[in-house]
Amino acid sequence: MTGVAIKVENLSKCYQIYDQPQDRLKQSIMPRIRRILGRAPVNYFREFWALRDVSFEIKKGETVGIIGRNGSGKSTLLQLICGTLNPTGGRIQTQGRIAALLELGSGFNPEFTGRENVYMNAALLGLSKEETVARFDDIIAFADIGNFIEQPVKTYSSGMMVRLAFAVIAHVDADILVIDEALAVGDAFFRQKCMRFLRRFMKTGTVLFVSHDTGSVRSLCTHAIWIEKGRMLQQGSPKEVSENYLEAFYEEQQGKSTTTRIKQNFIDSSDSQAKDPRLAFINASNLRNDLRLFEFNPDAPSFGKGEAQITSVKFFDRQGAPLAWVVGGEEVVLRVEALANSSLDSPIVGFYIKDKLGQCLFGDNTYLSYMDSPVVCGPGQFLTADFSFQMPRLLAGDYSVTVAIANGTQQEHIQQHWVHDALFFRSESTSVAGGLIGIPMNNIHLSVKKPHE
Repeated sequence: MTGVAIKVENLSKCYQIYDQPQDRLKQSIMPRIRRILGRAPVNYFREFWALRDVSFEIKKGETVGIIGRNGSGKSTLLQLICGTLNPTGGRIQTQGRIAALLELGSGFNPEFTGRENVYMNAALLGLSKEETVARFDDIIAFADIGNFIEQPVKTYSSGMMVRLAFAVIAHVDADILVIDEALAVGDAFFRQKCMRFLRRFMKTGTVLFVSHDTGSVRSLCTHAIWIEKGRMLQQGSPKEVSENYLEAFYEEQQGKSTTTRIKQNFIDSSDSQAKDPRLAFINASNLRNDLRLFEFNPDAPSFGKGEAQITSVKFFDRQGAPLAWVVGGEEVVLRVEALANSSLDSPIVGFYIKDKLGQCLFGDNTYLSYMDSPVVCGPGQFLTADFSFQMPRLLAGDYSVTVAIANGTQQEHIQQHWVHDALFFRSESTSVAGGLIGIPMNNIHLSVKKPHE
């Protein structure tokens, strides 16, 4: 266990499901009677395996996200790791103090006041009364629920409950933090406070959390685990696991994706001279954000029904010249071309710009612009979508463009072709002062005035 915070080996959890209350009584009596009579025992329940043969290791200092649909066994796994459930098979080893925020109100007595629940919950997490007293003011300040701290917890809103619970686990000096989707509750200000705490904790501690938000998993985690129907389907990089999970979600809704590849003669092979716009800008590295563009990759990982296929993704300038370089702050056109293999009565073309972690920085689609007058595309026809925008300034690093074509509405549609990382580009230099992207400033002004002016 050296360097390992959590080790799970062949973990399984089985529940007994009874159709009728009286079956529980029968199960406690009848098998014994049948054995005494020399007969084979009969079970009066059905088995439901919430988890089956799950194994993985989490190293100290890692942040691991668990994704999967509702009912896949994610919450059961966390409860087993925290010790609130006993496994049917397998074993779990942990190193260090675990602080958990599993479900709303877990560990709280609704009849006790917030103050009483703080002391009780802190004691359950391993703090002495003296340690809790020393940290009580900080806990109350973090929760920020005012005089409600003296009121019974049963009078709290769901947001207040989470505030108090998170405030406690944030001050127990845990080695491992376990969170089950609880941060989805609460206002934006408190969620930002929690995220700041999490990022500080992640520098030294181990974090394990469940989320349906694959964007959070990509941005926060160093490792991801995908669980489906009680079994672990995949573990690895958050970007790869999240993309496969997304593909499986769409396939569940609309059927298996096609594996047809785009024919090479359909790919835009325009030999127009790519324009280098850098010469038109001041050659000063502290003022310019140079973005090097690469070619569209038709063999990039993709999925979809295949009634339409993306054939080209390119950047152009305002005059229509293809670009090999883009400067942050420049007006560009992202052109996505697709071939219709069947008739599309309401096609939607969209894109995401993502960073190296797979976080979506920005994106858009054509739906709102054409929802009242859809563009019909027949078999064998090409569909072209142009997105004109001012390219933000980006931090130095690698980026990608994910594109997709669907048919239907924003709420109900069939994904025809979704291409991950269809086109890569690299930010070679940057003037971004902070954040993920930089917005070009119209003006920055600094002035000094005397008192009373």
